[in-house]
Amino acid sequence: MKSNETSKEFNTRKKRAGIIIRKLKQIIPDAKIVLNYSNNFELLVAVILSAQCTDKMVNKVTEKLFNKYKIIEDYLKVNQQEFEQDIRSTGFYKNKAKNILSSAKIIKEKYNGLVPNSMDEILQLPGVARKTANVVLGNAYGIVEGIAVDTHVKRLSKKYGLTDEVDPVKIEKDLMSILPKKEWFDFTYRLIDYGRQYSPASKVNSNEDPLSKILS
Repeated sequence: MKSNETSKEFNTRKKRAGIIIRKLKQIIPDAKIVLNYSNNFELLVAVILSAQCTDKMVNKVTEKLFNKYKIIEDYLKVNQQEFEQDIRSTGFYKNKAKNILSSAKIIKEKYNGLVPNSMDEILQLPGVARKTANVVLGNAYGIVEGIAVDTHVKRLSKKYGLTDEVDPVKIEKDLMSILPKKEWFDFTYRLIDYGRQYSPASKVNSNEDPLSKILS
């Protein structure tokens, strides 16, 4: 693609992004994370559990989980097989259990029980990729270094012409280039809520939702 064509496409996407941001602010002014937690480690646990699982199911599981494991030291004492059964309903429970318990050990030993507050450090924890890191850093510390790309953000960014990529890391890079940094954090949760309310996966090819209508 020629450079002038690339620039034209970039400007088109940036314009579309601006339209989307304004519309999302109108129809979903107050969007936030729906996972339940009472401290930063519980937030990390909940986000790890949310991979390939609905937030509703995660909240159902963590209601009992966080009552059973009240402090990070409780995670260090439990047998992995027992913990696997505690989180079984979230799917991929063997890997999730291993990652959560390993992370608990690292956080306790290396960070004095506090979830690390930098992208470089939090990405070193088992089971933590950029989506999880962005969610935890943003909600726990107000640190915004990127855009959390979950399944809703992934499919809707593609649907509305903000990216051609399929890899979440590349999608995040595209979104960061066309969205003002001050919008990064709220954009994720507004688009997630929008996906749930107006354009679920079952209607991804429909153009009857509010954003599709104003972008067409």
